This record gives sequence, C-alpha cells and structure tokens, in this order.
Amino acid sequence: MPVPAYVVRLAGCYEAFFRSWPSYWALPSCCYAGGVNALILPVRGEIEGFTAASLGLLGTGWAVGYVAGCLRTPALVVKVGHIRAFGVMCALAAISVLLSLLILSPWVWIPLRGISGFCFAGAAMIVESWLNERVDAPSRGRVFGIYTMVNLAASTAGQMVLTMGDPAGYLFFVLAAMTYCLALLPTALSATASPSALVSVSLDLRALWRNSPVAVFAVLMVGVSNGSFGALAPVYASRVGLSLSDVALFASVPILAGAAAQIPVGYLSDRNDRRMVLIGVACLGLLADLLFIALMPGGVGANIAIVAVFGASVFSMYPLIVAHANDHAAPGSFIQVSGGLLLVYGLGAIGGPTVAGFAMTNFGNTSLFWTTGCGHVLLILFAILRMRTRAGVAHADKQAFRASPMARASTPETAALDARAEQAPGTDS
Repeated sequence: MPVPAYVVRLAGCYEAFFRSWPSYWALPSCCYAGGVNALILPVRGEIEGFTAASLGLLGTGWAVGYVAGCLRTPALVVKVGHIRAFGVMCALAAISVLLSLLILSPWVWIPLRGISGFCFAGAAMIVESWLNERVDAPSRGRVFGIYTMVNLAASTAGQMVLTMGDPAGYLFFVLAAMTYCLALLPTALSATASPSALVSVSLDLRALWRNSPVAVFAVLMVGVSNGSFGALAPVYASRVGLSLSDVALFASVPILAGAAAQIPVGYLSDRNDRRMVLIGVACLGLLADLLFIALMPGGVGANIAIVAVFGASVFSMYPLIVAHANDHAAPGSFIQVSGGLLLVYGLGAIGGPTVAGFAMTNFGNTSLFWTTGCGHVLLILFAILRMRTRAGVAHADKQAFRASPMARASTPETAALDARAEQAPGTDS
C-alpha cells in the first residue's frame, strides 16, 4: 500500500526540523530574550522617571545597531567564522542587558540598545544561513513557515513573561541575559561544518526608486510608524493607566494581529492592484490612529481592541510592499530588492522613535499616534499620486504574495531563505 503524499511531506518536514535543530533553539532563544529586553527597558524607564524622548531614543539606538548588523555581519563571519561570530553576538547581547541593570541611565541605555540591535541582526543572519544550508528543497517552504511561527511565539512569550514578576527588580534583566547565553549551546555543541558565506546587500536607493517609488517611500513611512510604536507603545500604555499585564498585552496583541492579517491582505493583493490594497490597509491604520487621538481611551478593553486594529494594519504592510516591489523587479533580484527595502525600513525606524519621543515629552501621550498618523497620511497620498502616473502590474505578471515575519525580525538572510523556498520545486511557500 503506497504511503499517502501528506505523510511523506510531514515526515520530510520533521526530518528537516531535526536536521536543523540548532536554528530552532538558537534564534528563538534570542527572540525570547529580545522580547523580554524590549519591554523591560521602557517599563523600567518609566519607573525610573525617564522622559519619553529618552525612551524613544532607545528605539533609535536599536534601529541604528540593527542596520549596522545587517551590513557588517557578513564581513565579520568571513573573518572569524560562523560559530565564533555567533558567540560574540550572544555574549555582547547578554553583557548589554546586564549593564543596563547596573547603570540605570538613559544615556547609557541608548548605546547599549544599539549593541543589542547589532547583535540581534548578526545572530539572526548567522542562524538563518545555518538553516539555509541544512534544509533540502522539498521541505524548505514548510520549514521556513515553522521557523517564522516559532520565532514569533518566542518573542511574544518574552514580552508576556513580564506579567509574572516585579519590573523594579533585577529578575527580568538576568532572565534575558541567561537566555542569550542559552542560545550559545547548540552552536557550541554542533560538530558540523559551517555554512557558506552570508548574503551581503547594499543600500542602492536609486535602483530601488527606479524599480518602485511607492515601495521605497511606503517602507520608509512604515519604518517611521512601526519603529515609533515598537519603542513607545509600552510608555503610552503605562501612562494611560494600564497595569503591567495589560501593557504586555498592548505590546503583544498588535504583532499577533498583524501576523493573522497577512492572510486576507495577501489574498486581496494577489487579485487587485497592490497599491490599492496598501492604501486600504493604511487607511485602517489611520482610523486606529484617529481613534486613539479622539477617544483617548483609558479602559483596557478599548485600548486592546483599537491596538489590535492598528497592529493588523501596520504589521501587514511590509510584506505587501515587498510583494509590490518584486512585481516590478527583474527576475532573480528578490534578495537584493527585499534586502534593500529592509535597510530603508531601518532608516525610517531610526527617525520615527526620536520624533515621537520628543513629541510625547512636549505635547502629550497621543503625540505617538499623531506621529504614526502623519506617516500613514503621507503614504496614502503618495500611493494615490503614483497610481495616477503608473499603471498597475498585470495579474499574469504578479508574483505570489509571501507572508513574512515583522520587518524588525527580518534580515537579508531571511530574504535569501524565503527566495530559495519560493524557487525550490515542490514547496508550499
């Protein structure tokens, strides 16, 4: 009796999982530690009386380090190898977390947050290159999907763990540092050969702009919006009176809503002009901005409901923009286009938290959503302008929409893994 095809596919997926088990330990550990660190810093900063401007600069520092990590990690790996480079990333990340506990000053935390961003980008690129080498073609798409879900779950769990203790103590700093150290174990114990060199990308704005002006401008505005929200959402939630557990929900629910929204957004964008879908999604985000500004909700239910709408919008825009850019790109340029847009997103995430933080310090808590709302308005107007000057891509020429992790959790190596999943025969991606 022949074995059913779905059983063969499932067995291949599990075989690929165990063949690449260091990837499913190492980066989720970093995501978990990063989730803890990303939330404990603004929460503890509020307790210590830091200004919103200084807490916004934490987001700027992280984005600067993240972009630098995407650009510089390939050269570091060539020089010292994958295992040593990964060890350096985890050790530096753990040290930066512990130093944040020892020195409670925003002006020390900002460069330390930059180190964290650099280390996360570097660690993610190294682990994803490991995954690229060890997964065969038939199971690549499924493995990429599982990998993405595992990292999302780990990051969310890291944020939610703050509900289990006192943020005024040392527990969560130590927990994050310990988890970074745990990420070292699989690579240190692995006896297999190192994978090939990492993917390198450069920021060629002229080429990206010639390919798709909408994609470049939109991803910059999404970087401003998402970077601002990611850095200052806990500050906003704390200042409107939410409890610590509700602050954790306020930061986590939008990410989960954005992941779920990629399914209907992808369906619509594959059947319509992606720019029109992007405008619709941005209008949904703008509606959430206006609800926060006009209603200034203080209750838990209203805040969580509105922020879920906000997250469904803003965290589903990035893969939509990448899909639109790749509809116009030359065949075989997916990695260059996606990697370049990721760096443009990083530039927006550098500026957004700075602007939003200073606005919240001087004009009040709702200035966070005035900042994100301005980004959404500019995106909508520019997309409408471009629709009047350039026809949409024919349906036959479109590439299929691919769901992806959040931009801040993606690297050029993620684009390489996703591209290979798409190119591999017999995959489900």
